[in-house]
Amino acid sequence: MLKTKVYIDGSNIFYTQKKLGWSFDWVKFKNIIEDDHDVAEWKYYVGLKDDDEKMSSYLRYLSAIGFTTITKPLKKIRIANDEVSSQANNSFIYKANFDVEITVDILLDKSNTREILLFSGDSDFEYLIKKLKDAGIKTCVFSSRKTISWELKLAAAKVIYFESMHDSIKRVK
Repeated sequence: MLKTKVYIDGSNIFYTQKKLGWSFDWVKFKNIIEDDHDVAEWKYYVGLKDDDEKMSSYLRYLSAIGFTTITKPLKKIRIANDEVSSQANNSFIYKANFDVEITVDILLDKSNTREILLFSGDSDFEYLIKKLKDAGIKTCVFSSRKTISWELKLAAAKVIYFESMHDSIKRVK
């Protein structure tokens, strides 16, 4: 039986939560999704700094609640001199891009999948979503009205906004 698979662009979702001003309770989120979908796997992709115990702890939590976590080291990227002033005088930023890994995993899994749920607002996924739709695979994008690209919004068969789920998925401290 074909199932649903969930792919989460961790960096995109981290910045989305910052912009929203509230965090997700992933257990609540899983329960809501799994009430309506037969989910085979939850995959969470994120870059990791050396010795980042806070992120390591977060990844252990995600693993404990049933997520598969995919990580790679964050790259330290030097910022051009004209960009330094806008970055609080730092000369570098940390970055890890998982667009290729997420796309490859989705394409490798697509023959065993009925539906793809993508947590991201990144316009880089527009082409992938169009191709999945062309192949007859149901797709749904989860994002924020504040962070979804217009390209992805137009390409997706269905978009669910985090704002509409606020009361059901917000983490309460």
